[in-house]
Amino acid sequence: MTKKLLSLLTALAAVMCVSAEGPARYVFYFIGDGMGMAHSLAAQVYNRTVRNSDEPLLMLSFPVASASTTHSASSPVTDSAAAGTALSTGVKTRNAMLGMGPDTVPVISIARDFADNGFGVALVTSVAPDDATPGAFYAHVPNRGMYYEIGRQMAESGYDFVAGSHLRGLKDKKGNPTDLLDCFAANDMAIAHGLDELKALPAGKALLLNPREIDYHQIHFTIDSVAGAMNLPDMTAAALDRLALNGRDRFFMMVEGGNIDYGGHANDGGTIIKEVLNFNQALRHAYDFYLAHPDETLIVVSADHETGGMGLGNNSVGYDLHLGYIDHQKMSKDSLAEYCRSLKNRETPYTWSDMKGFLADRFGFWGPVPVTDEQTERLRAEFERSANPETSKENKTLYNSFNTFTEEVFHVFDSLTGLGFTSNHHTGGLVPVYAIGVGAEQFANMNDNTDLPVKILKAAGLSRPE
Repeated sequence: MTKKLLSLLTALAAVMCVSAEGPARYVFYFIGDGMGMAHSLAAQVYNRTVRNSDEPLLMLSFPVASASTTHSASSPVTDSAAAGTALSTGVKTRNAMLGMGPDTVPVISIARDFADNGFGVALVTSVAPDDATPGAFYAHVPNRGMYYEIGRQMAESGYDFVAGSHLRGLKDKKGNPTDLLDCFAANDMAIAHGLDELKALPAGKALLLNPREIDYHQIHFTIDSVAGAMNLPDMTAAALDRLALNGRDRFFMMVEGGNIDYGGHANDGGTIIKEVLNFNQALRHAYDFYLAHPDETLIVVSADHETGGMGLGNNSVGYDLHLGYIDHQKMSKDSLAEYCRSLKNRETPYTWSDMKGFLADRFGFWGPVPVTDEQTERLRAEFERSANPETSKENKTLYNSFNTFTEEVFHVFDSLTGLGFTSNHHTGGLVPVYAIGVGAEQFANMNDNTDLPVKILKAAGLSRPE
């Protein structure tokens, strides 16, 4: 019997025997921010056709694979605050509202349910810990932009561990310092900048933020390979270590791959694929824990919404994809935009010849990535327009703005890889649901995002009063 077949049979047996199991003592809730069906499928196609792996991505190998709808109470297309609230509380709310129902009455997250029942709680994200998805597990505010209030509620949550890039409530709207750090100190929640500082902390509540030398709005994209930056797998392992250090024999952990959404808003297919793979690597820590505790562990993987309207296939490639070209992409679209902005401060002119060399080095253009003469001319013309302050234009997305030359680089790249996008925003598309372990069979049918937290509580033997 092959190792792959044995692993599959073991997983199926675990699901079939769930009725003989007790309630879940260990619950992992993985949320790929913006990860629609095509995002996970693109990573799987890349894994199979470029990495030549005959093993599917870990989450795609789970015995339960279904889907979920994501609409909010106010729109067919949700924002992250309303979606995070639905995923954390089981209640639909209006876009921009966090941890509150449409009537602005606070609603309770399952993280609070678990904490009140003696479970340890850890929240991990690759973006800001006061962002919408992690915030939905502890905060109650009418607007997701109330970062100071969200930060205070994080400090007051009493959770074992929270991890993300940085706090946005350290200054008020006028730029004056707030007392947010004092709030964390008053609630005995230590702050560590980077994993080395975290390891030096004694047992207790802890907040993990970017290393001090990393001043950025998320932990950095996987594809950019920034020295000293944290990554989601290591942060997930750190959460498990913190829960063990605190002596937790039961716990709930939420892990968000927030950078998938950033890549979706930028319509950057290579960055999305690398972020989904990174998210899948973080999931490996939960799966290894599950293998050691198969009768006590539940893992649920889903997403808050789809971002970008991503599709596989376009008119340029026909019935094919060329995802191997992504291995020649050495920087995110965001990093290219920053590089192009930096050129404005150069003392010496930056020519089209200079840019051609840069694109050849960072994207493989005119080498392993076969850019045509017609595409080259479009790139040259757009480069010259963008270099002129009178003709340069910027297209703003949720997290960044891109000059039209940067946009053209990625239009060319997409046409060659075969990936495509319909929007720089969220869409109303279905998102995947994958599950394994105690109670996993509950997720096998079609879900709404409000169903997931209710089913998770049931698997853990917890219920709310009617």
